[in-house]
Amino acid sequence: MGQVHTDITLKNAGDVINVGRGLIKAPNVRETTVQAMADTGALALTITESVRKALGLSIVKERQVTYANNTKEICGITEPVEVYWKDRSTSCWAVVVPGEGEVLLGAIPLEGMDLMVDPVSQQLIGAHGDQPLYRC
Repeated sequence: MGQVHTDITLKNAGDVINVGRGLIKAPNVRETTVQAMADTGALALTITESVRKALGLSIVKERQVTYANNTKEICGITEPVEVYWKDRSTSCWAVVVPGEGEVLLGAIPLEGMDLMVDPVSQQLIGAHGDQPLYRC
């Protein structure tokens, strides 16, 4: 199976909450649109330091992560990020990797938006059809 890339929009979840509370105006929400690789082998949303800075996200803790090549590294974990893909969205934390690598859309945000990788068409599709299935 080849690599599946897609555009996603990331927003600072704290900013989105502050809009709802009337503390800031919607145009002040920090957001960016990036191309991400859908990576079912990755657990989390993985972003670069430059994306973290653009979104104004704080590092709330550090964790050791294991890369696909089995190397380990201590990386920062952010406060919540809102992830948007077409008509779907979810909130999750992100792992910040050093350097200017690729943004990875891992299993947690994929599941949160009820998405899966279709190996035949090599694109993201709804795991349960066109409408996201939300479990409570």
